[in-house]
Amino acid sequence: MRAVFRGVRSNLSSARNSWRAFLEQRRAIKWTLSVLVWLPLGIFVTEYGANIKAVAGRSMQPTLNPDDSTSRDIVLFDIFSIRLAQRYNRGDIVALRSPSDSKLIVKRIVALEGDTIKTLPPYPDAEVRVPQGHAWVEGDEPFRTEDSNRFGPVPLGLVESRLAFVLWPWKRIGPLGQPLVPRHDATVGSPDWRRSKAEREREEWRRARVTVAAPPTDPSLAPT
Repeated sequence: MRAVFRGVRSNLSSARNSWRAFLEQRRAIKWTLSVLVWLPLGIFVTEYGANIKAVAGRSMQPTLNPDDSTSRDIVLFDIFSIRLAQRYNRGDIVALRSPSDSKLIVKRIVALEGDTIKTLPPYPDAEVRVPQGHAWVEGDEPFRTEDSNRFGPVPLGLVESRLAFVLWPWKRIGPLGQPLVPRHDATVGSPDWRRSKAEREREEWRRARVTVAAPPTDPSLAPT
């Protein structure tokens, strides 16, 4: 009888060990399949969709990292609009590779191909017509920026993403690219009122320096 019990117990132990091994193997297969499915999707999203980054530096003040902020701005970077949709708009804040040293920098698109821009020092020419497939980019803080006024128009291929939304600090959460609109109940002379007024004036000054290219004509509409 003892031999029978030992045999049954051995069989049960063997079956239990086999079941455990099966479960472990199943978990490993499930984990592997999950990685194979989600890893490419995650790479695709971060490469062609969007990601979140902290912005360093002061060249985009006061739009980003203003002096009264105690931490770096955390921003949503829209990659889809640039890499897949290839949408470039005057006034957009973009991340691009510097043509000088390939560092990732954040600037604002001021002019696009065909536009004529009145430059700022130290650029040697008073005016520049932006070549095809290029853009003119500048920092919002002209005294702390290395931009097209130093290295000229940049190829659109160097632009990697558009900064779409400030996520932190929470007091400045909101979309980027357009001048601030003061609240209807904002007190005249208050910090918010002064900031939005100064930003609108800077935007008007930037636009006044750009002669926008005429839209291309449709040959089929030409008079006969």
